[in-house]
Amino acid sequence: MAKVLILGAGISGHTAAQIAKRKLGSNHEVEVVSPNSNYQWVPSNIWVGMGLMTPDQVKFKLAPVYKKLGISYKQAMGVSVHPEGNGSTAKGYVTIKYVAGEKNGIEENVEYDYLINATGPKLNFGATEGLGPDKFTCSVCTYDHAAHAWEHLQKCFEKMEQGIKQKFLIGTGHPMATCQGAAFEYSLNIAFEIHKRKLDDMAELTWISNEYELGDFGMGGAYIKQGGYVTPTKIFAESIFKQYNINWIVGAGVNKVEKGLVSFETLDGEYHTKEFDFAMLIPGFAGAGMKAFNKQNEDITATVFAPNGMMKVDADYSGKPYEEWLASDWPSIYKSPAYDNVYAAGIAFAPPHPMSKPMKSKNGTAIFPTPPRTGMPSGVIGRIVAENIAEQILNGHKEHHHRASMARMGAACIVSAGYGITQGQAAVMTVNPIVPDWEKYPQWGRNIADTVGEIGLAGHWMKLFMHYLFLYKAKANPLWWMIPE
Repeated sequence: MAKVLILGAGISGHTAAQIAKRKLGSNHEVEVVSPNSNYQWVPSNIWVGMGLMTPDQVKFKLAPVYKKLGISYKQAMGVSVHPEGNGSTAKGYVTIKYVAGEKNGIEENVEYDYLINATGPKLNFGATEGLGPDKFTCSVCTYDHAAHAWEHLQKCFEKMEQGIKQKFLIGTGHPMATCQGAAFEYSLNIAFEIHKRKLDDMAELTWISNEYELGDFGMGGAYIKQGGYVTPTKIFAESIFKQYNINWIVGAGVNKVEKGLVSFETLDGEYHTKEFDFAMLIPGFAGAGMKAFNKQNEDITATVFAPNGMMKVDADYSGKPYEEWLASDWPSIYKSPAYDNVYAAGIAFAPPHPMSKPMKSKNGTAIFPTPPRTGMPSGVIGRIVAENIAEQILNGHKEHHHRASMARMGAACIVSAGYGITQGQAAVMTVNPIVPDWEKYPQWGRNIADTVGEIGLAGHWMKLFMHYLFLYKAKANPLWWMIPE
């Protein structure tokens, strides 16, 4: 009997667990270790942050689902990885620490034959002074954060209704933050709600981002087909913001937050401040912070993990200059180069470099987005890693028949722009590939036939449908495996 150990139960880890167990059956063990007792459908957190859904509508308990599937589950967090075992065992193992129940605080070593690190990001609020729900800004990164944001947001709506003007600041809260898409969605939903309540004269809504230009989204921007024309996402995003009466500040690295005041540096080397009554700023992401040790108990963290704490995989980490970046730099099987039975999936893998051009201010501060890997890419990566491992176990080989390079993979993103049965809107955008390939597509960087963008009511209904569809799948309801990532 082989054992597959999965760290993390987000979109990537949960997908990997479901696929691995379905492929391997009862003859092999799949175990999930996650500090979270709930699965959450993260894309709908923005609706929780608007009071349009409750946390219970975007989450469910993991334990009953894993019991139904025959997957072992421990509510714990990974502390350290020991891929070579130690003096008492030759098997790789992970030291975990329980975070709930009778074993809370107790450490335990969990052995594995194959390891999938799907721990996702550490929300690194501490990298920016004053950032975070326990300080001076809100977040929609988790359902709890989103519920907290709604508590503060509705107070602002109440003040506007009383004739008190409110300043909203939405965007990124670190010079190298990612996940601009979630903040973009949230800003549009706030603007939509302000307009619906006829409070436009009482609101000043500003977008602040580390993007060089609007519409970069951490993927170097894109050219999209819209209404028969090829349009840069810069123009696409600017037109939406103008329609929604949103101002914007780009090329901005937030470095400090105080009560009602954000301090930031811009690419021209200038320092500025911006007042706010409500701010939702996405933090920088980091790895989970696990250490790694060899069988002599020597620290090999730098061998297994990149400096940001994310796991090294089959990518080009040579640090080549921007002008030499290639689509082939990106990983396709997500296997550790140091250990054949260790993989990383979703946000847990270390990208070889950004997709956006690295930019520095005149003062030398790096201000640009790190690459997004959430949603659809995370699910696809979780699937192919699980499929490759299952085939290796069942067929006794080390080949990888399933590949999913983000430089060969297309993705669809539906950006909510307002919730409503008849008046809701969403921008539907597809890109193929996610990572631009200027060698293969020298004119646009991507296949322009598959890279499109449209906004309308149909997009809102698609996003709402996907909310229920993917929760149905994640709960392992009948025929769940037929639903793609």
